[in-house]
Amino acid sequence: MATQISSREFQAVGAIPATMRAVVYHGINDMRIETVSVPNVGPGELLVRIATCGICGTDLKKIHYGSHSAPRIFGHEMAGTVAAIGEGVTSYKVGDRVMTFHHVPCNECYYCRKGTPAQCPLYKKTGVTAGFEPSGGGFAEYIRVMSFVVSNGGVVRIPDGVPFEQAAFVEPVNTVLKGVKMLNLASDDTVLVIGQGPIGLMHAVLAGRTGARVLTSDLYPERHAIAAKFGLKNPIHAGTENVVERVFAESDGRGADAVILAVGGNGLIKTAMDACRPGGKVMLFAQTQHGDATFDPGAVCMDEKTLLGSYSSSFGIMNEVTDLVFGGYRNGFDLTQLISHRFPLEQAIAGIDVASHPKADSMKIMIEPVPGAGAE
Repeated sequence: MATQISSREFQAVGAIPATMRAVVYHGINDMRIETVSVPNVGPGELLVRIATCGICGTDLKKIHYGSHSAPRIFGHEMAGTVAAIGEGVTSYKVGDRVMTFHHVPCNECYYCRKGTPAQCPLYKKTGVTAGFEPSGGGFAEYIRVMSFVVSNGGVVRIPDGVPFEQAAFVEPVNTVLKGVKMLNLASDDTVLVIGQGPIGLMHAVLAGRTGARVLTSDLYPERHAIAAKFGLKNPIHAGTENVVERVFAESDGRGADAVILAVGGNGLIKTAMDACRPGGKVMLFAQTQHGDATFDPGAVCMDEKTLLGSYSSSFGIMNEVTDLVFGGYRNGFDLTQLISHRFPLEQAIAGIDVASHPKADSMKIMIEPVPGAGAE
């Protein structure tokens, strides 16, 4: 039995169509708006109607560099409404407002026990799809959430009064908080965050919540203006200032205790390492493509600088994350302020293009299958 839906529940969500619109990846830079089948759900699974989905930098890398086979439907920063439940599902009901992760750890394997859940074999398996090879699927009207995601805490209810757009930030905030915690920041630390796009800004805000002094670097003054709304008051204008010199001037000539590189360009690894004090830490957050990069091994050995990475989410901090995102909506952490563009699904390719070519006025780009639904 594929789904179990009562007539009353059908009235709540409307009849589920046989087909839907989706953004389908067909190869490098080849995205098409197409009609595809609405996924069927099996035992233990959920069908979720998407209200909004953010465009993530990792989505863009998959689109532009061809790291994944085609066809696929990407998108994973998503929130929506449960439209159908599979046999045996008792924890959720039709009409529940939820956000969903597309990866979940098993919490039992070697990697989970060692505190690196993103390396867990189950975590590496994508458990949400809108069709084709599972790839998240948020760039579509409906997604199928597989049973192992449902049963392992990958579906989070959204409290009343919190809009879908805010809830869609649960996944990226989780990844950011995980990285910040890895740095073990102290209240007397100086932190440099390179890049003030949405991810960099969230890093800076959460680093600041530890009591550390946070410096933010970006090319665009407009982004610093947005950062100021979140209490970030130490901007470095990378287009006109020498970032490393400014960091040393702000840290009694030592350099930053920690540097977070929230920009994908490998060329900035040297800047991050140069801005870091002896014995400090440099965290790579946006370097998700394999390749070669140059750094000074002497800085790691003799200067005892630590170069580390953080990738994806940690379910061990989920309660803290949901408190931040859901509670923060009305208490100074309204992440919907980061949204600069909203595109209906039929214009999603234009949205992907805007996200692919960031400018001063572009921050978080959202795709909304039903225009305006994300604000509900």
